[in-house]
Formats: sequence, structure tokens, C-alpha cells
Amino acid sequence: MAHTRFAPDRGLTSRMVLTMFLLGLLYVVFVSVLITLGVRTILVLLIAGGTLLVQYFMSDRIALFAMHGREVTPEQAPELHGMIDRLSAMADMPKPRVAIADSDVPNAFATGRNQKKAVVCVTTGLLRRLERAELEGVLAHEMSHVAHRDVAVMTIASFLGIVAGLMTRVALYSGLGRGRDDRGGLPIGLIIMLVSALVYGVSFLLTRALSRYRELAADRAGALLTQRPSVLASALVKISGEMARIPTRDLREAEPFNAFFFVPALSGGTSLATLLATHPPLNRRLEQLARISAQLGQGV
Repeated sequence: MAHTRFAPDRGLTSRMVLTMFLLGLLYVVFVSVLITLGVRTILVLLIAGGTLLVQYFMSDRIALFAMHGREVTPEQAPELHGMIDRLSAMADMPKPRVAIADSDVPNAFATGRNQKKAVVCVTTGLLRRLERAELEGVLAHEMSHVAHRDVAVMTIASFLGIVAGLMTRVALYSGLGRGRDDRGGLPIGLIIMLVSALVYGVSFLLTRALSRYRELAADRAGALLTQRPSVLASALVKISGEMARIPTRDLREAEPFNAFFFVPALSGGTSLATLLATHPPLNRRLEQLARISAQLGQGV
């Protein structure tokens, strides 16, 4: 984590390191299996590596384009810039670029590979619905993602899933599916598809688990920076309630970006949905903020 006044989170750091290690190990095993099967992986890896580089170096532009966001100047959004100026000074970190997305879905996200390339974006729906203090709490949450560098880690962590997905497509649309291994067993294409699906499933679960924890870490860091966990809790409750009033079609359009959002556009209530969710349950986030509020009240 870069030096800022955001509260460090050893749990998040250890989980990011562990996730990257496990994904790297899985990647080595995956490539070894492909080589053993006689697959020419160089082209696929070059394509996947190029995709990773584009994602990593252009993640801010891609996210803004996908969410129809636009950067705004202090003259265009003076109040929003003023809040981010204040939070940047409080956190002792470079001011991120500021953007607004024209969407009624009340949400916010931060992206960028480092503090110098970071951008914090809020939707017009969020600006209309939150009080100033609540909006500041959300912005502190998003800026902590930048300080913790977990946005960059999540971008890199998605690399293995991209490779697995590309290999599955190669197996489906090339001649691999017609060949069989040396022992006359299953078609090579089918083996590659099964291995790719397994690799994608494991990488998906690892990144989702990290995503849920990083949201808790951002809640904690943002609440401690502003010293007002209650307003962040208020924003969570208000946004979650407002989601029910947004047309389902709009929510489904925003759903692919859930991992970036402050609150998921759509979320399930079943245990399986919780396992696959990008965010922890609302009650868990509120319980953590209540504990922080009690600690601050006791001077802990």
C-alpha cells in the first residue's frame, strides 16, 4: 500500500498476496497441462498478455467509456471537486481525476492502476439522492481502493480467467476437438475445455472472495478517515433501498460492472449467490460500521 493516511489493512494485503500466488500457481499448472497436450500456447498467451496490458494501462479509460462517464472540471462540478480536494488532503494522497456518469443507477466506482492514474466516478443518480456527508463517505470509500491498490490487483487477477476463456474458444473453433490423446482417450479439445473450465472456475471464486473482502476494507478505511461511519452506513442503506426503484433493465445493464461499484446493481439472497457475489451482504457491512462507530465513541 502506498503511503497515505488511510488505515492500512494487513488482512487485505495478505489476501491480495495469497490470491496472486494461488492464481500464479494455477496459471503454471494450466500452461503445463496445455504443453503436455501438445497445444501451441504461444499465440494464445500473446493475445491474453496483450489483453492484460490493455486492461492494466487503460483500465480507467475503458471503465469510463463503458459506464458513459466523462471527466469534469472544477468549474463544471465545484462541489464534487471540493469534497475530493478535502479528502485528498486528509488522506495525504494525490487528487484523483473526477468523473460523472450519466446514469440513474445510484453508484460510484474508482479505477486506475495507481494513484497518479486514478479516477473516481459518481453517477448522476447518486448525486441526486445523497446528502453531502453521505456522498463524502462514499467518495472516501472509493478513494481507499486507490490507496490500497486493490483495483490494480483485481485487474491482474482477471488475467488467468482471460487465458482460460481464450483456450476454450480455441478448442471449440479449431481442429483440436477432432484429435485424441496418444492413449486413444478423450478428444484433446474436450480435455482442454474441461481444464479451462476448471481453471476459470477456481480463478473466479478466488477473485470474488478477494472482491468481497476489499469492499469491507474500503468501508473500514473510509469510515476511519472521515471519522463518521454512521454517514457511510446511511449511504449504504439509502442506495440499497433506491436500487429497488430502478428498472430491472437498467440494473442488468450495470450488473457487469458490479465488482467496481460501491453497491452491486443486482444481488441475490441465497447462500450460493453470496458465494459468487462481488460484495459482502449489506448487514455485514453495516455491522462492521456499527463496531467502528462504537470504537470511535469509546476513543479506541
